[in-house]
Amino acid sequence: MNIHETAIVHPKAELADDVEVGPYSIINEEVKIGRGTKIGPHVEIGRWTIIGEDCQLFFGCTIGNPSKDLKYGGWRSYAIIGDRNVFREYVSISRATFEEAATIIGNDNLLMNWVNLAHDCVIGNNIIMANLATLGGHVIIEDNCRIGAKAAYHQFVRVGKMSMSGACSYFSQDVPPFTLSVGNPAKVRGLNLIGRRTSKINPMRTLSPHTITLLKRAFRILFRSKLNMSQAIKEVRETIEPNEEVEYLLRFIESSKRGIGR
Repeated sequence: MNIHETAIVHPKAELADDVEVGPYSIINEEVKIGRGTKIGPHVEIGRWTIIGEDCQLFFGCTIGNPSKDLKYGGWRSYAIIGDRNVFREYVSISRATFEEAATIIGNDNLLMNWVNLAHDCVIGNNIIMANLATLGGHVIIEDNCRIGAKAAYHQFVRVGKMSMSGACSYFSQDVPPFTLSVGNPAKVRGLNLIGRRTSKINPMRTLSPHTITLLKRAFRILFRSKLNMSQAIKEVRETIEPNEEVEYLLRFIESSKRGIGR
């Protein structure tokens, strides 16, 4: 291990042999950090935090800090971080509120400066969150989402896969998969097709042209017709050929508890 002489690592923390810990960082007890992970200067890793392999934590990150939920009573809860995540300067991630519960971050995510994840959030894989994006408690972000700078999410909001959330937007309702949502309050504006053919960071490029065509047809019925949502979902199923991604979109909407910003 390469641990700077000014860093503080608790004797009960478990670090892989090649973990690096920068100046003035603090690794608290019962923390586990996987091989290849680099902890920058002035970082604090809170108790009961688990960090996977090959992660990079930059200056000032606070990972696994106690839940800010007033119900939290100091009992054991977790922040579980997967592999190959990059947390830029001052990222803050809270542990879960309830005993033995966890805030979970998957693999291959980029969280830029000052991103804040509150208690009990569940973040998938291959997500990019720009500066100052903020999640309330219990927010779920599915795989391959793109989150704009200063986007803010109400508690319990769910963000569907491959969606893009616009900068400086406020989200109090769920964000459907494959869509672009923006505004205050945020509304669905279209499919997430910006730069699909030219940008490597738009995950929609992995979908076939035929699937994109079917999603466009479904979108027009769901969000541009005069049908209510139940009628629109029925219309899509009756008029558009079966498709895995279209059905995923429909089921996401049907299972929404906070509604959709239409």
